[in-house]
Amino acid sequence: MDRIYAPWRSAYFTAAKGGECLFCAVQRESRDEAAGILLRGTHWFVILNAFPYTSGHVMIVAARHVKRLGELSAEEGRELAELLPRCERAIEAEYRPDGINVGINIGESAGAGIAGHLHVHLCPRWQGDTNFMTTVAETRVVSEAIEESWRRLRPRFE
Repeated sequence: MDRIYAPWRSAYFTAAKGGECLFCAVQRESRDEAAGILLRGTHWFVILNAFPYTSGHVMIVAARHVKRLGELSAEEGRELAELLPRCERAIEAEYRPDGINVGINIGESAGAGIAGHLHVHLCPRWQGDTNFMTTVAETRVVSEAIEESWRRLRPRFE
């Protein structure tokens, strides 16, 4: 597979592999826009994926550092169940996708980039959104800057 150099990603990988969990650190950021945080709940926060598969790719992240669904309290489970359709509605209203992938990767071997901190991906999809870059070059093209995604989605969570 060919590589495209993206120096802005190095901060992400350094933080994710360093001493502190990236998600634990990011929720201490007081400026939501700087952190990409769309909503802070009691037990979860909603954040834009810093390296999205598509525009509008959000994650629901546990506020508490837990690895597995089985570690959640009943209250945490209820809040997650409330946030999933709320995120779905926000993405649908703002991006009008043909579908949405919802997924959880538990553990590194399951594909979790940040395996130690439970999070749920919601990724909007459109018919034909896989182009030659993804299929031939194994590279994704995202047409919208993270900052623009935040400006579009944030009002949907107020």
